[in-house]
Amino acid sequence: MPTLFEGKVVLVTGAGSGIGRAAAQLFAARGALVYCAGRQEAKLAQTQAMIEATGGLARVAAADVSREEDVAALLSRIDREEARLDVALNNAGITGGAHRIEDYPMQDFEEVMRVNLTSVFLGMKYELPLMRKTGGGAICNTASVAAITGPGGMCAYAASKHGVLGLTRVAAMENAAHHVRVNALAPGWTDTPMVAANSAQNPAFAKLALSAIPAKRGARAEEAAAAAVWLCSPEASYVLGQMLVVDGGMTIGGFEF
Repeated sequence: MPTLFEGKVVLVTGAGSGIGRAAAQLFAARGALVYCAGRQEAKLAQTQAMIEATGGLARVAAADVSREEDVAALLSRIDREEARLDVALNNAGITGGAHRIEDYPMQDFEEVMRVNLTSVFLGMKYELPLMRKTGGGAICNTASVAAITGPGGMCAYAASKHGVLGLTRVAAMENAAHHVRVNALAPGWTDTPMVAANSAQNPAFAKLALSAIPAKRGARAEEAAAAAVWLCSPEASYVLGQMLVVDGGMTIGGFEF
């Protein structure tokens, strides 16, 4: 396990906090060189420092992954420096505001779609050719339980995450023969800064989410990250086009006996 990604090059977006940071640390702990990408360079530097403090290898890659020029430059840099990309976790995302559909500001809707969905499309657009060049790889796209539910007040977020699942399935179909596996992660209520911020503006969401979880707690970022890392590992070699739900049973449905 400690050398599962030995010699591999991994890209993690949204690596400055939460699931992205936890995943970057886990990939590095298992031998990978990790490019930590995101918009907030100071937070990325903190992630890098955490990785290096335990003997891992990491590089900071400041980029707005919702902008094509930034993504193209980032993948060009990885190609130039390492000439390969083995794994990508397209994880950057925001929740957006909490509004009913008829009250949802168009500008906010477009921003959520750009950060959550366009970024995944752009990531794969530039990751896939580099992976195929060296014989294959694995991609995990962070979706959400909102990809299979309809959380009130979060139409943009739900739409974007449903879209992530669709993109994942198409990419998996198109690239299976090229030895690139593509899957999605669907975290439930997870203890991250993003979820904390959303809970503060939408208390009903937080109350219902926590009461609806059979495990009676939210996930730690490390628990969701471990699932993403597994999806990208050789241990998941025959898993393609799937969405792994990691939610403490939140979406089981039904009721406790």
